[in-house]
Amino acid sequence: HVAGVPLYVVHVSCLDAIEPIMHAREKGWNVWGETCTQYLFIDETALEKPDFEGAKYVYTPPPRHKSNQEHLWKALQADVLSAVSTDHCPFNWPEQKGLGRDDFSKIPNGGPGIENRLHMIHEFGVRGARFDMNRFVQLTSTNIAKLFGLYPKKGTIAPGSDADIVVWDPDRKHTITAKGQHSKVNYNLFEGTEVRGAADVVLVRGQVIVEGDKLVAKPGAGKFVKRGPTGAAA
Repeated sequence: HVAGVPLYVVHVSCLDAIEPIMHAREKGWNVWGETCTQYLFIDETALEKPDFEGAKYVYTPPPRHKSNQEHLWKALQADVLSAVSTDHCPFNWPEQKGLGRDDFSKIPNGGPGIENRLHMIHEFGVRGARFDMNRFVQLTSTNIAKLFGLYPKKGTIAPGSDADIVVWDPDRKHTITAKGQHSKVNYNLFEGTEVRGAADVVLVRGQVIVEGDKLVAKPGAGKFVKRGPTGAAA
């Protein structure tokens, strides 16, 4: 605030972190916060799984007491938190996560999550009657584009924007599994969760890159996206 620059607080996982962000925003300060999908669903008991399987859930900050989850949802509803991210780190189990079996400090930090972010937030946010589809889009696309200086090239459908479009089927049912994911990581933090809602078609710059569950983009189709200054205050 004193320096006149915006502050973006990542990986908010508990009420103790939510409250300072809330107070700053109430004062009109340029302070923003995000949470990650795992903090909304996974609690500290996951670390107690036997046979060192708890290492799958070693990330920073660690999973918290379950009581914090509802506070996070309410913060997303009230615009105290403005985005949902993942901190996607696809380390395999046990080949990589097991490296810390004899030394906790050697457990690779982080877990997979990017593929199921939209599935989980749609099912338990929209389907769970916590917020509507407009808020869903804000939390997973529009706000993020604004915060990171990509708006309006990204984060909106408008003349002059990049025509990045997801055609979303809100009723498509499926079960999240490691075997069914596209990432090469061999486990899933949300294994066995039944959800409704999935992307049928994904377009980038007007070109179809995903149809159903199949990636149809050609290698080299991606382009570097130059960022501008944050548009969070806009």
